[in-house]
Amino acid sequence: MIKKILIVDDSIVARMGIKKFISSDASYEIREASDGLKGFEEFKRFSPDLTFLDLTMPVMSGIQMLEEMKKVDNDALAIVITADTQPKTIEKVKELGALTLLRKPPKKEDVLNALSKAKEIKESRVKK
Repeated sequence: MIKKILIVDDSIVARMGIKKFISSDASYEIREASDGLKGFEEFKRFSPDLTFLDLTMPVMSGIQMLEEMKKVDNDALAIVITADTQPKTIEKVKELGALTLLRKPPKKEDVLNALSKAKEIKESRVKK
């Protein structure tokens, strides 16, 4: 079950949008961070069930943060939301084990579908 969600994006508008989309679906404990380094520190403290993360951020990129997350918890679930949808970026995100990549600005339906997919994966892991 997904209860704790971390949203990491340097844009407060983007963070608010994701928060609004997922808050309408259920009640989650949501934490936010404005760059990759703060996001990674919050990831270690908060141990979220799911992380939404941008790729292009100051201090530490989303790619770097995802790499660090996987070192701490290889099963960490991450949904990447970015404007950078170049094939090499998509490949790198998949290689690092992100659940999916959504194009910015994401549609509510896409965010909720990705959240639903994350819930299914989390529940299947709990059953094992």
